[in-house]
Amino acid sequence: MGAEEPLPSKNNGDEGVKLKPKLDVEAPLVLGLQPAALVDHVARVDWSLLDQIPGERGGSTPVAIGELEHILSELRAHILASPDDPLPMKAMAGGSVANTIRGLNAGFGVSCGIIGACGDDEQGQSFVSNMSSYGVNLSRLRMKKGHTGQCVCLVDALGNRTMRPCLSNAVKVQVDDLTREDFKGSKWLLLRYAKFNLEVIQAAIKIAKQEGLFVSMDLASFEMVRNFKAPLLQLLESGDIDLCFANEDEATELLRGEQNADPEVALEFLAKHCQWAVVTLGPSGCIAKHGKEVVRVPAIGETKAIDATGAGDLFASGFIYGLVKGLPLEECCKVGSCSGGSVIRSLGGEVTTDNWQWMYKQMQSKGLPVPDTTK
Repeated sequence: MGAEEPLPSKNNGDEGVKLKPKLDVEAPLVLGLQPAALVDHVARVDWSLLDQIPGERGGSTPVAIGELEHILSELRAHILASPDDPLPMKAMAGGSVANTIRGLNAGFGVSCGIIGACGDDEQGQSFVSNMSSYGVNLSRLRMKKGHTGQCVCLVDALGNRTMRPCLSNAVKVQVDDLTREDFKGSKWLLLRYAKFNLEVIQAAIKIAKQEGLFVSMDLASFEMVRNFKAPLLQLLESGDIDLCFANEDEATELLRGEQNADPEVALEFLAKHCQWAVVTLGPSGCIAKHGKEVVRVPAIGETKAIDATGAGDLFASGFIYGLVKGLPLEECCKVGSCSGGSVIRSLGGEVTTDNWQWMYKQMQSKGLPVPDTTK
């Protein structure tokens, strides 16, 4: 398990064991809350497989373990080979928050840790191995008896992704697992909205605010916004969310039913409740607001989308790097555009070494400060 070793926590039973670094290190600057660890199975597939799968194409619909195993068993018969990516199937640590903090740590040199739980199974070992190999601090990750969450990410010929997560039998962090010590000394808490994690999210936000952390929230998916809008609005209206990321579909879903439910109106709505509000617009770039300042930044034009998985997650990595560095709002968006562009050049939410180098060149060409990842 690399640089991590299990350490019995002070709790017993379901609380599991924490993974403790062998050397004491400073608190990570950025913490990601992902209650259930997740392993992504990413594959490029033909249209016929997507036609067989229930739920909306392009969305993220939870499935039971039987359905997940059925999709996995069908994958090989529907794989699309690509000259741009020699590996048509990959498995890696996944989940929006994991993608963002892995990118922040690996590509931007910002120290990150994860609060969550993984199972004591093969998928759990895979999650630990992948995240620790990129230097993410796992001392707040608990290993519990049981299964680790999995997600099938199906990518079509145009690079669009359809996700089917299976978390119904996955172990996860509970409210009682959280301690103030987990948050002490950090500056940011990143989380993703999810109704089934709402109690843990609320508890984590409360502690984070007591410890003086900024809180960033991603709106997850248009289905999550559509189906669980009331608790989401309560979170936003609490004033405890400092930074909110939404893509175009999530933003318009937030205001569905109102006369002008477009991304610009949604940005204004989010900015009423959050210090920073960002709406990503896919190939059209992004819009963002902080105070009275509103900016619009185009997407990186010099890249071909192999797989859109992780584009929003890595955009968040770049944007938060910009905030940590004290960059102006427009430059935060430009860095986010560069990092979001880097991940779509290959399969999955994990940026390759070559694509990090591509990103650094893009940043240099735009006069943006290139991170020193050698520290």
